[in-house]
Amino acid sequence: MSQTSAPRTRTSIRSRRDPDLPTCVKALAQVHVTDGYPTNWPEQPADWLAGGSLVGAWVAELDDRVVGHVALCRSGADDVAPALWSGREGVAVEETAVVSRLFVAPGARGHGIGARLLERVVAEARELGLSPVLDVVESDTSATALYERTGWQFLGTGRQHWSPEQTVTVRCYAAPGAVVPPS
Repeated sequence: MSQTSAPRTRTSIRSRRDPDLPTCVKALAQVHVTDGYPTNWPEQPADWLAGGSLVGAWVAELDDRVVGHVALCRSGADDVAPALWSGREGVAVEETAVVSRLFVAPGARGHGIGARLLERVVAEARELGLSPVLDVVESDTSATALYERTGWQFLGTGRQHWSPEQTVTVRCYAAPGAVVPPS
């Protein structure tokens, strides 16, 4: 009796390039349908992925197909996680970077891609001398589970104002290895 082995998959993380954006948008659309992320579908999803105060962005490939994405951004004036971290550490908000736009296409899950994207973005933030933080909508339990499983440290919750008509509660985290003083 012969045994057959499952096909091996190759995963890699690399810097995002402009030609990756259409594929990222397709994966993001699948994530939006499956998980409701992002909560509000952007009018121009490629611009949403590439915009803001972007420091860098990376994609994950599974067998040479782009299946995941993460970005690192400078903190905005109303970002809750940098403010929590800054207040606890006594450092300027400018010394933080926000991990954002993290997603993995539903068909590519189970390969550790989300964790690898997080590792890459944390390494980049630290190379730049920045403390990586993130926030997640309180109702997004699958993302929360990923962050906690990969060692991100809970900072607290806060209210994030997305627009004059929309305020959400977010859970805020600091990257693994950060010293989080008791609240």
